[in-house]
Amino acid sequence: MLRSGSKMTGETNLDELVRSMSAVLVEGLYVFVTVQHDQKLDGIEPRMTFREAEGTTYILLKSEAETHGLSYEFPCRMITLNIHSSLEAVGFMARIATELAKHDMGVNPVSGYFHDHLFVPDGRQDDAMKVLNEMANT
Repeated sequence: MLRSGSKMTGETNLDELVRSMSAVLVEGLYVFVTVQHDQKLDGIEPRMTFREAEGTTYILLKSEAETHGLSYEFPCRMITLNIHSSLEAVGFMARIATELAKHDMGVNPVSGYFHDHLFVPDGRQDDAMKVLNEMANT
């Protein structure tokens, strides 16, 4: 565990990040849900939670949202980039988003401590994987 003021770990070199990444398609169909801050969602295991002024956003499996009767947006597939990118890395997500945009594909990136994750529209996951593999092999 890092202590306050400790040096960040992970790769920061943009070319090395792109060259060394391997993309892995994660099983499952995900959706974005928002609820009021005081609404408790027992029995779900979100991939991500983010508290915004308007409410709390969850990324969770579509099946969980449906089971709990939650309205959702953006059915998507999750791709994990298996390279330990630094949280201080500059331009990594921008390069990926730009390349996917060239193929008329939006992306919702999420950075975890160790890896970056891309949420791409359901049905476009194979296209995204092809683009990412081509980027890593150039």
